[in-house]
Amino acid sequence: MQRKTIYNILDFGAVGDGKTDNAIAIQKAVDTCSAKGGDIVLVPSGGVYMTGPFDLKSHVNFHVEANARVVANPDESVYTRSAFRGNYGEGSIWIGGEAAENVTISGSGTIDGNGVAFMGPEEKAAYALKPFDTFDRRPHLFTPVHFKNLTIRDITFKDSAYWCIHLVGCTDVFISSIKIYNNLKIRNSDGIDLDHSRNVHISDCYIESGDDCICLKTRREYQEFGPTENVTVKNCTLKSTSCSIKLGSENMDAIRDVTFSDCIILSSNRGIGIQNRDEGIVENIRFEDIAIQGRLFDDVWWGKAEPIYVTAYKRQPGNNKDANWRFAKGQIKGRVGKIRNIAFLDIRAVSENGIFVGGENEMISDIKFQNVKIEVGKTTRYRGGFYDLRPSVTVGLKKNDTAGFYIENAEHIELKNCRVMWGKQKEKYFGNALFAYQCKNLIVINFKGRAAFPERKKAMEFQQCEGISVR
Repeated sequence: MQRKTIYNILDFGAVGDGKTDNAIAIQKAVDTCSAKGGDIVLVPSGGVYMTGPFDLKSHVNFHVEANARVVANPDESVYTRSAFRGNYGEGSIWIGGEAAENVTISGSGTIDGNGVAFMGPEEKAAYALKPFDTFDRRPHLFTPVHFKNLTIRDITFKDSAYWCIHLVGCTDVFISSIKIYNNLKIRNSDGIDLDHSRNVHISDCYIESGDDCICLKTRREYQEFGPTENVTVKNCTLKSTSCSIKLGSENMDAIRDVTFSDCIILSSNRGIGIQNRDEGIVENIRFEDIAIQGRLFDDVWWGKAEPIYVTAYKRQPGNNKDANWRFAKGQIKGRVGKIRNIAFLDIRAVSENGIFVGGENEMISDIKFQNVKIEVGKTTRYRGGFYDLRPSVTVGLKKNDTAGFYIENAEHIELKNCRVMWGKQKEKYFGNALFAYQCKNLIVINFKGRAAFPERKKAMEFQQCEGISVR
């Protein structure tokens, strides 16, 4: 067996006192390791290694031992690279790298984004965001761009100030048995974002975050890398103040051929969300054997406790920090792509809201719900009776009676062996078990469920629909 070569960061001048910036020492260790053919860059046990930005390079296994911690430098001035190229309004890069191959992050230690250090005052529902002129310096924790054969295993990430793991144009990625503990009051603190990446396998992870736990995207800043496709996520536990599993909302290309299975979603403001707001398509997606526990949070967080949410609405134009990057060059408004061939199989959900499917005409088709069981009941003090359509050209928060399944402007929808139940605490805005509006070719097979208040509403109600089959 070939002997491992270890490049200990202490041998390159690192100091584990939690005060010294070790960026130069860590970068020297990485550069030397890569230049000599690669192996292990070791962050040894027992130290707290504060550091500014550094890059990983080819053939390097960045290994953080147990009881070692790598911590982001809280000095905002050291963060000089934008996470989104010419778009300076959405964070910077802490740990990065570009066009590398055969890279690993491993170990039983912790990589700490020091998130609260980059926040404004703590408020009731979330930390306030610090004002900035052109450059939001909040660092994304790890931003590999155009990596091939990337492995992340066993490590713990915590307290990212912005997105935690942002895979940009990456191919052949294996993420296993990691933990992400982001602050539930830090906005934009996504867990894992797959952006124009393909052949990605994620399994056996625990993720909690103030924003999306796992999110698939195709951002405009990196459009040359093509679609996000061929993704499998299995046996993960997720918890979010916003959406645990999300596809979108930035999607200018395509998100396709994706499977989520055997996952548990805990105490989240939205369980599974397909949120198309741009011209890209979402197709061939399968969700299977997933347990969802939903609840309402403050309006600052997107979501209204929808356990499953499928939407296709054009993005709202505006003068926000990144408005010039939301639409195609030269455009001031956008369009929305189709969502098609989506399957939800063997889903169990308990939440304060029901399932929502809705979009612009002819944008949502071929959606299958099979063995989907949902219980809707009030459990928090936050206001209900809304579906959250942000960010869209339609109303942001859609005030509406809560149905077990609410479906509008969709076609070729099938519900088979589905069931709706109501919890002990029923609110006056709870309505039908199934409500459909302006749908075409809706098939309902062996559906079980009553209205929340049968004396006021029918179990199933169809308005302005065509081709309804109930059997």
